[in-house]
Amino acid sequence: MGNWMPQVDPAVVAGAQQGDAEAQARLYEVFAPMVYTVARRILASAVTAEDVLQETFVEVLQKAGSFRGESEIGFWIRRIAVNKCLQHLRSGWSSKRVDADLSAQRCPSVSGDQVEQQMVLEGALAELSETTRAVVWLHDVEGYTHKEIARMMGYTPSFSKSRLARAHKRLRALLEDDFTENGKIVCEPALKTS
Repeated sequence: MGNWMPQVDPAVVAGAQQGDAEAQARLYEVFAPMVYTVARRILASAVTAEDVLQETFVEVLQKAGSFRGESEIGFWIRRIAVNKCLQHLRSGWSSKRVDADLSAQRCPSVSGDQVEQQMVLEGALAELSETTRAVVWLHDVEGYTHKEIARMMGYTPSFSKSRLARAHKRLRALLEDDFTENGKIVCEPALKTS
């Protein structure tokens, strides 16, 4: 899965499980940025990502008592967020939605600055379909296998593999102009190629 996970005191988790409003607020404070980032990358829409953030924490607070502590609470919350994102992708409403976020302008050149590189990468990801972007994020960033992605999305592993291969090819083409200057690579885009 992802490399970095926020940490919270086990007493906060215990308090949230018992319905303590301060502990629940602390869980939200610590994990909301991670949930929003996951949702924003999978869905590419700020509005939908905020919806997923809220839906995730409604479920987290409703089901906190059922958290058994077999893994870190952050992984449990992240899994709920990913499932909420996939629910949005499967809904008919999502496929009809046109969002201004998807038409974001890509940066014309890259100076090597990380913020600018991130904008270029996000612009390229926004040009992929939501389903393809979800496969890229789940595999390359979250670390899910093709079999796991297929099971979560209701497709076959070969569907996941082919979407990922086509996405990498498309992203390379989109990023080629932004990350090259006179035929030379000026910075290495953070895309996994295997």
